[in-house]
Amino acid sequence: MVQAQRPEIDQRSAVSTTARRRSRLLSKALRLAFFVIATVAVFAVLVLWPAGRLDWVAGWFYVGIVALYFFVSVVHLELVNPELIEARMRMGKGTKGWDIVWGVFVSPILISIYVVAGFDAVRFEWSTMSPLLWPIGLLLFALGMFLFSWSMGVNPFFEKTVRIQRERGHRVIVTGPYAFVRHPGYVGFFGWCVSVPFLLGSWWAFVPAALSVVGIVIRTALEDRTLRQELEGYEAYSRRVRYRLLPGVW
Repeated sequence: MVQAQRPEIDQRSAVSTTARRRSRLLSKALRLAFFVIATVAVFAVLVLWPAGRLDWVAGWFYVGIVALYFFVSVVHLELVNPELIEARMRMGKGTKGWDIVWGVFVSPILISIYVVAGFDAVRFEWSTMSPLLWPIGLLLFALGMFLFSWSMGVNPFFEKTVRIQRERGHRVIVTGPYAFVRHPGYVGFFGWCVSVPFLLGSWWAFVPAALSVVGIVIRTALEDRTLRQELEGYEAYSRRVRYRLLPGVW
């Protein structure tokens, strides 16, 4: 009699497991959708509020480009490196104190790129940029985000903050763009920063964009030092891949 009931019990267990798996997938999809929508909404405010108007075509084009990138990026990571999505949605334990200080000082500079662009291009018109330069910004953004996404795709330890992720089996990544430079994600992010003035038509926005690049270079140096001191195998990797950001330069 027990044997006769077992297939039915196994079937109910399988159905229950499938239901739980679907519930987890739905929950994750909803959280990701909320994250993407919230992030795009923040960018919309950052871009349009300084301009002081809602009919700014270049501003809406930029918001649309960012939205498309975040959507493609999430889909890409879900296919090739899904564990990184969860990791980048939180701050892990052991984040270096200097990285928190860096964020406090550099984050406002990154935000000011949009503030200055809106003030300059629309509200006060401090400078005039030819719309013919817009494709340059689009190319910089596309190339930069391609490299940034490629780096995330091959590196499961590409979190938002700098820390040694021992609980996740942190190891040196040597594939993809990491075979050419040690911090390719930052090179990609340069493209994001420098593309904004072109895409929003503001010469003055290059000032905070350049300061942001300097800030990223400083973080690169500090992160590289941390990894050489604390991550096993990184010192040997740094001897094989000599350059941090630009081959032949640094």
